[in-house]
Amino acid sequence: MDKKLKTLVNGITIMADEGIPVYELIKQAPHKGKLSPIGAIINGHLVGLAYNLRSPCTIDTIDISSREGMDIYRRTASTILYAAVKDVAQNAKVVVGQSISGGYFFEVYNHVVDDGFIDMLWKRMKEIVEEDIELKRKWITVEEAMDLFRENGEEDTFKFVSQLRRAEVPVVFLGRFIGYGHGPLAYKTGMIDKFEICPYEHGIVLNFPNACGNLRCVRTNQPKLFATYLESKRWNELIHIENVADLNEQCIGRRGAEVVKVAEALHEKKISQMADEIASRKDARLVLIAGPSSSGKTTVSKRLSIQLKIHGLEPVSISMDNYYVDREKTPKHPDGSYNFECIEALDLDLFNSHLEKLLDGKEIDAPVFSFNTGVRDPYRTTKMKLGKGQVLITEGIHGLNDKLTQSVAASRKYKIYVSALTQLCLDNHNRIFTTDTRLCRRIIRDRLFRGTTAAKTIEGWASVRAGENKYIFPFQENADVIFNSALPYEHSLLKPYAERFLAEVPRGDPAFMEAYRLAKFFSFFIPVLSREVPHNSILREFIGGSAFSYA
Repeated sequence: MDKKLKTLVNGITIMADEGIPVYELIKQAPHKGKLSPIGAIINGHLVGLAYNLRSPCTIDTIDISSREGMDIYRRTASTILYAAVKDVAQNAKVVVGQSISGGYFFEVYNHVVDDGFIDMLWKRMKEIVEEDIELKRKWITVEEAMDLFRENGEEDTFKFVSQLRRAEVPVVFLGRFIGYGHGPLAYKTGMIDKFEICPYEHGIVLNFPNACGNLRCVRTNQPKLFATYLESKRWNELIHIENVADLNEQCIGRRGAEVVKVAEALHEKKISQMADEIASRKDARLVLIAGPSSSGKTTVSKRLSIQLKIHGLEPVSISMDNYYVDREKTPKHPDGSYNFECIEALDLDLFNSHLEKLLDGKEIDAPVFSFNTGVRDPYRTTKMKLGKGQVLITEGIHGLNDKLTQSVAASRKYKIYVSALTQLCLDNHNRIFTTDTRLCRRIIRDRLFRGTTAAKTIEGWASVRAGENKYIFPFQENADVIFNSALPYEHSLLKPYAERFLAEVPRGDPAFMEAYRLAKFFSFFIPVLSREVPHNSILREFIGGSAFSYA
């Protein structure tokens, strides 16, 4: 007799056969969203629709309106691209890179990227989709996987898999392509029906639909962001690290300390170059530093201040926190809560007036805002005046938005965008998400110094990201310079902290699925000891021991 499992699928109870795939179950309990389902959450774990039922459970299907669903879509579309390249240009090597304007940039080696190549690749990708091929993600022994990857010329994946301390690993098969199965996929290629590819610089960009299921009609060119990507790639090449396997190899070979020293020296050199440029601009006396959460803005500001002093410039900071409007005038979210992130939450007229006066050598009475009362302290102000050789520095999320400093001429401003643009990949075909790097930084800092659990940080991350997408990312190309605060060794350093704090998230907590995913991700790294990290490192802002005394 077949074993029956009591299963709650999209709110409907079903007595299901053991081993039945999820895509069969949802015929009886349809997906509730407007878009087609692409994956499922089973007892707090993300799976593909081809997952076979093993025990009684709760199943909720997801589509691309969720971050998890979008990840599955993008991963599957990328797999289709890799398979198509194998068919149209077998000797070509494709390496996934930076996210560009909502799509993924891929570098192409051993083949010219021209209109003919793009047309062939597009045609073959569409054919693979129309063929509606079942995507196979199988668990096989590490030894089998190593043999397969070496036979197929995937040396990067061979090295990555050889370092894993596991008996079995997931492998994806699609046509001639064989890859490491890092995360769930759509169970058939026909589910990936919206995408486009186009040439970009020396490679291609694969564009995906948005959360509503529509392809983006307008794509934004991001030359400064792309230039930063190339610069960071060159930095990694200097220390012979292009992926996680290379990093682990350095750590295993006891060269981790040297990697830390060179990576930190490259950061210091970049900050020094920014100071040189500010000093060379005689009119630039206002330095604006912006960036998303946990990008390391504060440490960059402190280190830049030291470099400016070498040029005889004296940095003076002005806090935007003191220029909030009174609480009763603060804009609100649709749910009635206060929106402190929008630029209208600041008294722009007063801030611009004070900037003008300071840059003209006049004295101001800077306000002191009380977050307890929600108004400026009527009895306290701070007298400020810029003297000869002094430079005004301010950091905040709106630093690149011209509305913040509309009264100040462009020649008097130097704008810096700071973000942790992770350039390492697991192998040539599996990205490390930049946002994951910042989230893990924040989880560690919040837990160590703010008494906030990993679960709480994860729970609030979606709101943080929404604010960044609205108020920060659209202005990043306004910067004079983009500083990449990511360090190639940082996941190895953060590993013991992250694993410890993520383990505190209990099963059943809404944050458990994300905590589980991140913990699994950190299992790929070999640790770097914190004693190797200098005390002025950006990473000290998150793990403690900073020379700038954050904790």
